Amino acid sequence: MKNIFIALLLAGFCSLKAQELKAYQFYDKKGKEIKTEKLVKELADYDVVFFGENHNSSINHWLQLKITEALFAKKNGQLILGAEMFERDNQAQLDQYLNGKFDAKTLKDSARLWNNYATDYKPLVDFAKDKKLSFIATNIPRRYASQTAKEGLESLNKLTEKEKAYIAQLPIKVTLDTPGYPEMKKMMGDHAEGTKVMNFISAQATKDATMAESILKNYQAGKTFIHYNGNYHSKEFGGIYWYIKQKNPNLKMAVISVFESEDPELKVPAKDYIPTDFNLIIPGDMTKTF
Repeated sequence: MKNIFIALLLAGFCSLKAQELKAYQFYDKKGKEIKTEKLVKELADYDVVFFGENHNSSINHWLQLKITEALFAKKNGQLILGAEMFERDNQAQLDQYLNGKFDAKTLKDSARLWNNYATDYKPLVDFAKDKKLSFIATNIPRRYASQTAKEGLESLNKLTEKEKAYIAQLPIKVTLDTPGYPEMKKMMGDHAEGTKVMNFISAQATKDATMAESILKNYQAGKTFIHYNGNYHSKEFGGIYWYIKQKNPNLKMAVISVFESEDPELKVPAKDYIPTDFNLIIPGDMTKTF
């Protein structure tokens, strides 16, 4: 009877153990687990932090907010926020909201907000508003990126000076030496027309170069500029990171990359894993916001 009772206890314990769920895990570049407190302490030493995201990942967005709040406390408020999700020509509207001159509805009606703004980005904007922080709309207006994809990089030369002010200074250097861009070329397939492929890559480059320029223009010594962007824009130290390095190699920058895993323990993936400074592993079946 005693043995049966012990067996039942062990079975119950194993069942509870199996039900323990892990929502996320950060790792450093060497693959060592890093706690959020230590992560924040290390991030505070950087000039620029890129927080990569999967746009529809609820845990990813929650962590962006929580790490930003902790970094604000650690840096005594010496923070600047910026995001891919806001385009340069909407900076005035964003500023009006941050200054309390626009309410949430007026911002929605006057700026091109992403469909998941209310759930995923409004908390970050409201944090900046509450703490009186700058929030920079870093991205190129999408119409110019679309124009580049269709007509090529040279078509931007025809824009007015006012329009060019919303884009990184021309000419924008586009090279397949940039991490991530050869992968884009490969994704389009061997049969894709060369000009079409380069136009597509150039459109990505206009976004990355413009966001890089926006960060450089708004960075202030002594502060940490934390930038929220799709993982692809900074993975493998490419994209925005690469363009900033071309202009200012002395800035101390960190990249947080995100990876999904089917492993309940959220170990570092065995394949397709190229780590950056810090690496966030999240469950592949984590709740999506869209």
